[in-house]
Amino acid sequence: MTNTTSNHGWLFTQLFSKWKRFEVIYVTILILLQVGVYLIAPDSWIGMLSGVFGTLALVYGMKGRKVTFIFGFIQCVAMTYIAWQSHTWGTFVMDIFYVISQPIGWFMWGHDDATKRFSPRVRRWVFAGVVVAYFIGWYFIGLFNGQLPYFDSFNLVVSFIAQLLYILKYQENWSLWIWVNTANIIYWIILAIRFQMGVHIGTFGGDLSQIALQAALLFNSIYATKVWASGEADNEGGTVK
Repeated sequence: MTNTTSNHGWLFTQLFSKWKRFEVIYVTILILLQVGVYLIAPDSWIGMLSGVFGTLALVYGMKGRKVTFIFGFIQCVAMTYIAWQSHTWGTFVMDIFYVISQPIGWFMWGHDDATKRFSPRVRRWVFAGVVVAYFIGWYFIGLFNGQLPYFDSFNLVVSFIAQLLYILKYQENWSLWIWVNTANIIYWIILAIRFQMGVHIGTFGGDLSQIALQAALLFNSIYATKVWASGEADNEGGTVK
C-alpha cells in the first residue's frame, strides 16, 4: 500500500496512507460483517451504523490516528441510543462518557505523538485497581435493576478506565479492552437469546450488530496490542513527522 504522506491533505493522509495489505483485508471483512448482520436481521439500521463506524474508529485507533475520534463520535451516539433501547444502563452511562471523550481524545492526541507504557509495578497496581472497581460497579448497577450487572460493570467501570488510558495513549488500554470485548460478546449473545425467548427489550438486530461489533473489537484489540508495542502507532501511525 502507499506510504506517501506529503502529497495529499491531512484527511486523505489519515485515511489512506501506510496501510498493510493484511489490515485492508481485515477491515473490509469487519465492515462486511456488520452489513451482513443487518441483512440477517434488518430491524436496526442504527445498529448497523454503530457497527460500521465503530469498526472504522477501532481500526484507525489501532493505527494511532486522530481521525478515529470522528468515526468514534458517530458510533458512540448510535450506541448510546441502542443501550437506551435495551435498558443496559451501565452501557448507556458509559456511552455518554464515550461521546464526551471523543473531542477530548482529539485534543489530547494532538499534543502527544508517542504511545506510553507503565512500569511493571505500576501496571500491577492499575490492574488490581480495575478488579476492585469492577466489583464495586457490579454492586451499584445491580441496585438499579440493570440487565446482567456482572457484565454491565465491564461496560461502565473497566471501559471507563480503558478509555482514559486510550486517550492518554497508554499501551495497557488494549489489555483492558480485551477483557471488555470478551465480556461484551457473551453479554450481547445473552441479550439476543433472551429476545428470541420473548424478553423483547431492544431489538434483535441491534443485539446481533453489537455481537459482530464486539467480535471485531476483540480482534482489533489483540492486534493493536502488537502494533502499539512495536511503535507503529507513534506519530499518528507514521502520518506526521
